[in-house]
Amino acid sequence: MRKTVAVLGDASANPDSFKYKLAFETGKMLVDRGYRVQSGGMGGIMEAVCAGAHASKSYREGDTIGILPSFDRTKANEYVDILIPTGLDIIRNGMTGCADAVIAIGGGAGTLMEMAAAWSTLKLIIAYRTVPGWSAELADRRIDGRIRYPEIPDDRVYGADTPEEVGQLLQEHIEAYTRQFAGISRFDPRKNESL
Repeated sequence: MRKTVAVLGDASANPDSFKYKLAFETGKMLVDRGYRVQSGGMGGIMEAVCAGAHASKSYREGDTIGILPSFDRTKANEYVDILIPTGLDIIRNGMTGCADAVIAIGGGAGTLMEMAAAWSTLKLIIAYRTVPGWSAELADRRIDGRIRYPEIPDDRVYGADTPEEVGQLLQEHIEAYTRQFAGISRFDPRKNESL
């Protein structure tokens, strides 16, 4: 089964901006490499990554998934193939845990929530250093002190500058980040691990 990569970032990114173009190239690269793309399904970075996925020569129907914060299907961008209208508003930001890996491009408070949820649910996270926002702030850092993967001593939010570097990091690390989050009630803080 193909893996899904969630891409996070500014909903207000302008189509002429560097970050929009970077998201477009990232979506294209992901589908070129055989991944599916998950996003919030609306505008800005979400639209750009889905449009990029559609521009890939390897694109096929079902490669883009949009997890909307509302039930209003008309809010989805035109490049979303599979639409999931949640009605969960910002709580849907926790659904980054549904993806196999997460890529952050800039972003404000919503992106920070999504990155924290991905960290807590044991996902591989890659963040662009080249875009102002939470991706640059958290690139190459650990979000907190928990030991998520004892066998990965350099576990962190992996920083990247280009879509090619993101693709390389995915190839190198995605198979190592396979633990499934068992729920917060099963976390033993004394041992710093899930039971």
